[in-house]
Amino acid sequence: MPGRERVDPAELRTAVRAWRDAGDQPPRPVLAAAVRLSLRTLEDIAPGRSVEVRVPPFAAVQCVEGPRHTRGTPPNVIETDASTWLALATGTLSWSEALSTGRVTASGARADLSALLPLLSIE
Repeated sequence: MPGRERVDPAELRTAVRAWRDAGDQPPRPVLAAAVRLSLRTLEDIAPGRSVEVRVPPFAAVQCVEGPRHTRGTPPNVIETDASTWLALATGTLSWSEALSTGRVTASGARADLSALLPLLSIE
């Protein structure tokens, strides 16, 4: 996205660690920061507009090269909750497991993030 600074990897790591360290009920601002920074990181590493990744109520991004979507519902949509997204982003949950258990919904031929995940690992 022009004019937007890339995510600082240290800031992302700090936000994700704060989420992890908060346990089962992280405060909303902690959860929001980790989701937004990780989605922006996905957007940075897979620029494009052919897939929309939604993590309501915190954020949605368009990513992955391919045919650009311009009107209505995008043809390639991925949606999940915040905890599932962060588990995928950190590699504690695999893409295939998230799909098979219904924790992620994905529609469209390009709606597969398995090659892009995890975004980071945290110890």
